[in-house]
Amino acid sequence: MATDAYKKAGVDVEAGYESVKLIKNDVKRTAIEGVLGGIGGFGGLFEIPEGYKNPVLVSGTDGVGTKLRIAFLMDKHDTIGQDCVAMCVNDVACSGAKPLFFLDYLAVGKNYPEKIAQIVKGVADGCVAAGCALVGGETAEMPGFYPIDEYDLAGFSVGIVEKDKITDGNRAKAGDKLIGIASSGVHSNGYSLVRTLFDLNGEKAKENLSEYSDKLGMTIGEALLTPTRIYVKPLLKLIDEVGINTVSHITGGGFVENVPRMLPDGLKAVIHKGTWDVLPIFDIMQEKGNIPEADMYNTFNMGIGMIVAVDADKADAAVKCLEAAGEKASIIGELVAGEKDVEIV
Repeated sequence: MATDAYKKAGVDVEAGYESVKLIKNDVKRTAIEGVLGGIGGFGGLFEIPEGYKNPVLVSGTDGVGTKLRIAFLMDKHDTIGQDCVAMCVNDVACSGAKPLFFLDYLAVGKNYPEKIAQIVKGVADGCVAAGCALVGGETAEMPGFYPIDEYDLAGFSVGIVEKDKITDGNRAKAGDKLIGIASSGVHSNGYSLVRTLFDLNGEKAKENLSEYSDKLGMTIGEALLTPTRIYVKPLLKLIDEVGINTVSHITGGGFVENVPRMLPDGLKAVIHKGTWDVLPIFDIMQEKGNIPEADMYNTFNMGIGMIVAVDADKADAAVKCLEAAGEKASIIGELVAGEKDVEIV
């Protein structure tokens, strides 16, 4: 009786049970050493790995933001979970930490089990790519708060690093070379502007997303929904094999906001345009909106998802290491003495 009454109020408990059944296999494939128990408990359990002398836990939390609107319009939900994972674990990895586990929070207007399963599949894909475990989460059905075909997705990750190996910028110095690691696209930032540029807030939104672009080799929607690249494994490989002095994840605020975050006082980053390929999607957006170049670098990643600083004599080795890990990388600048800032020349 109580369940029937709750269902009439808009919350389908039985659909919730079905969702859990559908996601179990995806959650299971993320299991790594340290996971204790499975989903269904009140808390996710994870045992701290052995072998650390002075372990430090590093945490990060983030959401997908208004990129979700693209998923709603295209009714495609199997990659958006990777965006959520990426936004958290890439930040954690910037401290030199290995992500251990991830939890997600999914709030929906109506619980459609198959849609939930698609979203969680993307989360699991992201966790596998990052080498971390999906140890729990929450799916909240909130009728009357969200439209029935919409949802919000956020996540939280915890990683671990030896205290003396934290990449906090203390080892950065003038003369270090900057290595840019290519992005997969717009990633998960700047979509409020993106939606305005492509007129995705009105009646022609779906039509505009389905427009094929020769420059992109795909539709606008496919390009905009390309999932955020996860840099954890290549970055950890680079730390182990070459060493890095500091690192920045190019997220919201683009180069202008994020690059200074990697710098100690007394150092400035100089980045040289033309040393990497700016992805066509950014050229298209700049042209459509007649956006000044400075604003583009202040908003988007412009084709660079992560920047690391290495000793000058290790720059070529760093590029080769990243390329061996499947990344596209190039030397894009250097650190010089000066006020903590970034100069793009």
